[in-house]
Amino acid sequence: MQPFTWLARAHLLSAAGDALIAIALAGSLFFNLDPAAARPKVALYLLVTMAPFAVVGPLIGPLVDRRRGGRRGMIISAGIARAVLALLMVRHLDSLLLFPEAFGALVAGKAYHVAKSAVVPGLVREERDLVEANSKLMLLSGLGGALAAGPGVLLSLISSRWVLVLAAAVFVLMTFPAARLPRTAIRPRRSAGHGRSPRSERSEVAPRPPSAPPVASTRRGGMLLAGSAMGVVRAMTGFTLFLIAFWLRNDDAAPWWFGFMFTASAVGQLLGAVSAPLLRSRIREEVLLAGTLMLAAAVSFYVATAPDRLSVLVLALVMGLMSALGKLCFDAIVQRDEVPADRGRTFARFETRFQLMWVVGALVPVTVPSGILPLRAGAVLLSIAGIVAVVLYAGGLWALARGRRPPSEVIVTRVRTRIRRG
Repeated sequence: MQPFTWLARAHLLSAAGDALIAIALAGSLFFNLDPAAARPKVALYLLVTMAPFAVVGPLIGPLVDRRRGGRRGMIISAGIARAVLALLMVRHLDSLLLFPEAFGALVAGKAYHVAKSAVVPGLVREERDLVEANSKLMLLSGLGGALAAGPGVLLSLISSRWVLVLAAAVFVLMTFPAARLPRTAIRPRRSAGHGRSPRSERSEVAPRPPSAPPVASTRRGGMLLAGSAMGVVRAMTGFTLFLIAFWLRNDDAAPWWFGFMFTASAVGQLLGAVSAPLLRSRIREEVLLAGTLMLAAAVSFYVATAPDRLSVLVLALVMGLMSALGKLCFDAIVQRDEVPADRGRTFARFETRFQLMWVVGALVPVTVPSGILPLRAGAVLLSIAGIVAVVLYAGGLWALARGRRPPSEVIVTRVRTRIRRG
């Protein structure tokens, strides 16, 4: 059996386990409070979601890159950790200990995703297969969540503790296909006999030469630009989610409208995962990433001209599509251009930035001084953000191809200089 098949099975079970934990911990706080009372607690929740990434960023990346079998070991360890924590949460479901245990589960989940993204390039045959491989994993993630939803909801009618028990069992099952993944050692150890290291990425890869050629510099600059564009995608996604949620609450929408919103977003993500391989066969990842931002900006402008519930559902669908396509493109760019020795830490570093951008975007409609951000104003902000991001991303790629500094770097340098002088 192909190694990617084992990763796919592990990913399916991981997604199912995460969905079960979410079902077990799901509360009705948001729906039971009026918007004014809910906002401080939602803002606190958003800040707490940053904590797992603060742990993952500096620790997980170097760990999975330095040890032989570190990425496979991290995937297995993340499954075992979540299984143990789920069982602990069974005992402490009504205790304050639930919060650090849930935090630990979040950290383990993020560690798994970093290791998973880093291991994919060694399991595909060619670089152009990366988007397709990532797309399959995204589809399996949605499938795993859907398969877990039925049993999870039924068990929650009895007790949320049984949902956590099932989640623990699923995470244990996940470790079996994960154990079949090939072991890799990315950072070679120095030996006294000679300075060479094996060439194969599936075992050990030679370190980067001291003087990187211009192509390597261009690729690294391209990754940074893609990371900035993806950061805007994440900020727009978080902004849209809470903009629509609080707008619907203020508009006295029935609870099923919230279900429609999440369904539209999920459908958009599914469309993105399905269409990504087909689009990638005709369009490069960079062009596809810029195109998703343009589409989101155009739809946001449409919502600003006709702010009603139907247009809001269209916006949620497009944001889901943009989020899925953007993530698939960014992952493929890093997997294609980053040296194997640094993929783990690169994914960990960018995921931390993406979560920060998501939180920043979400905090805008949550903490707006007037209480409720008008939908029309929010849609205008989304459209402006998308257009600016496309201009800076396209301009940056154009500048890198000609050996010049990207416009975003020039702007940041000038702003820092003025702040220092001030």
